[in-house]
Amino acid sequence: MSGILYNDIVFGPIHSRRLGCSLGINLLPKTVKLCTFNCIYCECGWAKTSEVDYSLLHKAADMLPVIEDYMKQLKEKGTIPDSITYSGNGEPTLHPEFGAVTDGLMRLRDKYFPKAIISCLSNSTQLHRPDVVSALRKMENPMLKLDAGTEEMFKRINQPFVDLDVETVTRQLEQFEGKLTIQTLFLRGTTDDGATVDNTTEAEVSAWIERIRRIHPHTVMLYPIDRETPARKLVKVGPDVLEPIAEKVRALGITAKVY
Repeated sequence: MSGILYNDIVFGPIHSRRLGCSLGINLLPKTVKLCTFNCIYCECGWAKTSEVDYSLLHKAADMLPVIEDYMKQLKEKGTIPDSITYSGNGEPTLHPEFGAVTDGLMRLRDKYFPKAIISCLSNSTQLHRPDVVSALRKMENPMLKLDAGTEEMFKRINQPFVDLDVETVTRQLEQFEGKLTIQTLFLRGTTDDGATVDNTTEAEVSAWIERIRRIHPHTVMLYPIDRETPARKLVKVGPDVLEPIAEKVRALGITAKVY
């Protein structure tokens, strides 16, 4: 599977099952996925490395005029996004000027689409960087990944390229003091090398719920596989699996949404 790669700095708007009319912002290279994870379910396909070739990245000063021109055209056509969303070809917070782009993006949002929120789909691996945490805390909708409660399942599903464990991720997510959304993809199946993967078992859900209790986000989004995955033997779970897990989240006094 080659995966879906986005060819522009700004794209859409597209209809998002979680964000409505979403205008996409891609800070990463056009031709290659760049991520600190190699998730077995990623719609962009397999990543080859998390090493950043900065020569492939656009500078903030070059991207912001392109984004502004795109927004201006959308406004003239009467197309109003609900969310302006960092997504694209991998992990957006890897960009060294993530903070500067965010500041500029917020100014452009206020100018053209003041009712839109700014969202970021992030895998939670750059939370050791103060500039990234500061930028995420400025925006209305940081959406941070936590796909597993145990170390074994974390490594099996997300396959990090970087030296990171699920306990460190949990502690770093706690620093948001609940002002974030946690996004979790639930799945079953086997990896390409034959290992069992299932974050829906009672033991896995219990471990994940304890981490959600500690982080205490205002919202948790639970969702299944929606597109073709690079690992070929994964199984999409249904609402009959997701809703009982969501009820455990709601019992903590946290909003849970199933997609």
